Parts: sequence; C-alpha cells; structure tokens
Amino acid sequence: MESGLLPDWMIERDVKIEPFAPQQSRPGIISYGVTSYGYDVRVDRRFKVFTNIWGAIVDPKHFDPRSFVDVEGDSCIIPPNSFALAETVEYFEVPRDMLAICLGKSTYARCGIIVNVTPLEPEWRGRVTIEISNTTPLPARIYAGEGIAQMLFFRAAGVCKTSYADKKGKYQDQGGLTLPFVQGS
Repeated sequence: MESGLLPDWMIERDVKIEPFAPQQSRPGIISYGVTSYGYDVRVDRRFKVFTNIWGAIVDPKHFDPRSFVDVEGDSCIIPPNSFALAETVEYFEVPRDMLAICLGKSTYARCGIIVNVTPLEPEWRGRVTIEISNTTPLPARIYAGEGIAQMLFFRAAGVCKTSYADKKGKYQDQGGLTLPFVQGS
C-alpha cells in the first residue's frame, strides 16, 4: 500500500463522508464536494459567534459558553476582528491508516476570513467543528450550505499503533457544535 495524498477516486472509496457530493462546481455557490486530492466541506446553519456582552474571559480550561451568541440561518455575519464556531454538514469516519488536514478555501481567504481545524486523526468520527476568524476591520458574511474549507486526506505507510478511537479522544462522536473543554477540569 502506498502512502501519500489520496486522489479523488480513493477518497470516495476509502473515506466515509455523508452526505457525499461527487461534484464540486455549482453556479453561484461557493464550491463543495470531492476535489482532485481532497474534499471541500460545507458549513451548516448553526453558528456560535464570539461576543463581549457578558464580559466573559476566554479560558480553554474553564470555557464560559456566554462567550458566544447563537445564530442560525442561511448566513452568519461575523463582526470585525472576531471569531465564530460552526460545524460541517458532512459527517466523517477517518480510516485507521489516514489523517485529514483542513485548509481554508481561497474564496474566503481572499476576503480575510481564516478557517482553522485541527487534524482529523486516524479513526476520528463525527461532524467537524470549524473555527472561522474574521481578520478584517469589516463585518464578514459566511454562507451556510456552501463550501468553507478543504480536507486533504493522507494515507500512511501502515496503520497507527494508537488511533483517536483507541485513546477515546474527547471530541470523538461529538454531538453537534462542540465548545472547547479540557478533561478533568
């Protein structure tokens, strides 16, 4: 078995993605679906947008959910120099011999909107929580149901000794948009 970046036909065959979109181009829509060596994911309709109305402190060990305002709709406005969480429409199951890396789409990046997702480790399952930063001094609109980021899938030369499922990763099978937490805090 060869290691490296997976081409489109192997992604469709080897990675569970539901719902799976076999094409990428759609008129008037920010693209999503299978790409040459990845998969462009869509952002769902639920967003958590950072707010300072309660004076909360952002602390990953003791996260205060009042740091966010919940927004649901066909789009979401992220205030200037602010941040939002969302989740993918797609559900993933990453095989034991693969790792997925997420990169923001150039359409949003060219508008100063940066997407961050930590790697999806071998045997990670669930819908992906997406972190979206508006680095501009202007409000930014994010479109639900349209492309937000691209997952690149890499196959290892062999299976890992300990997968995310083996170590019972804290974000495994996350039930919806998941806020940060540290186990045992």
